[in-house]
Amino acid sequence: MGLSKHRRIEAAPLQGNHHFEHLKQGLLRGTSATYYDVVEYLNVSSHSKLHAHILPKTSLKEPLEVKMHFMLVAIPSVVEKLQMVTFYFVLNLEWKNSFATWNPQDFCNISKVVLPTDTYWSPPIFILERVNGQNSNLDYMAITHNSSFNSTQPFQVTLTCSLMILKFPFDTQTCNLSIALFLYPVTDLVMKTRRTPAEMMRDSQSYFLTDGEWKFTNLSIIDYREKLDDEEFSVVTYVISMERRPTLYILNLILPTCALYLLDMAVLFGPSSLEEKLSFQIAIILGSSMLAVVLNNILPTSSNKPPVIGVFFLGTFLLMIMAVLDTFFLLHQQHKSLRLDKVLGSFQQDAHAELAT
Repeated sequence: MGLSKHRRIEAAPLQGNHHFEHLKQGLLRGTSATYYDVVEYLNVSSHSKLHAHILPKTSLKEPLEVKMHFMLVAIPSVVEKLQMVTFYFVLNLEWKNSFATWNPQDFCNISKVVLPTDTYWSPPIFILERVNGQNSNLDYMAITHNSSFNSTQPFQVTLTCSLMILKFPFDTQTCNLSIALFLYPVTDLVMKTRRTPAEMMRDSQSYFLTDGEWKFTNLSIIDYREKLDDEEFSVVTYVISMERRPTLYILNLILPTCALYLLDMAVLFGPSSLEEKLSFQIAIILGSSMLAVVLNNILPTSSNKPPVIGVFFLGTFLLMIMAVLDTFFLLHQQHKSLRLDKVLGSFQQDAHAELAT
């Protein structure tokens, strides 16, 4: 059984050579070549699928190089409560496969074909911080005659990111996107960036689509090797910096809180009665509590340091409570003075009655 399999695998190149000789005769007769002829020459449809899973490494001493180009396209969402960020980016991979070559002159100068990704081996990338996301649906790669493979795939992934919300909403966040190849050690496969961080930054800003809460500000690259089980693996980390646009939070949280506090102070020194002041101050505290609930739904609960805006809300809330207590004290003093006046009035009436008697 094993011998028959071996014979079928060895027979595939002979079939490809026979097809190539037939194609050469057709070209001599004036027949033009097609992309189908190139695919038939490469014997993709006939030989074993093992070539789609085995690393196309020709030298045992030198590892295969995979060159990457990263381009950030959008930041769809940032969930501070769950410490997760969603990125939409495009990743371009380029590598060599010496087992897939042809001469363009033999195929009417056809130097490039596009085939499905599972036709030949492709780098199995792994994103370390990924917790959710959609896989790419662009399952094709471009193959040139000089054994160069090029694959461009879009990704939308949700990553874990340690968000520092101390300066919320005037904060700048930095998230890591680490791409690794844990199936092959550095002796077999290494990853390298094809462009500098400045060029990737320029390309990302030119194609950046979203103009919402977050603004993409900087991109840097860290290339290192991760050691696992006495083997080293190549890892490339893209450090993405983004800045929050605070206009919405200023209009919806900070300014209303300041307005409620100023209104509370104005009521405290207003000419109305103390009962009316007390009811109005309690209504202002309820409105401030609603804004605090909105802020609490945004900020994460597991923060090491409380954000400045949280301290600001707490300070204004305590000042409003102190104003209510002050009004309670004045109202108590007022009722106490009224009772004292009644006692003094009754005493004076009794005294006058006794004198008259």
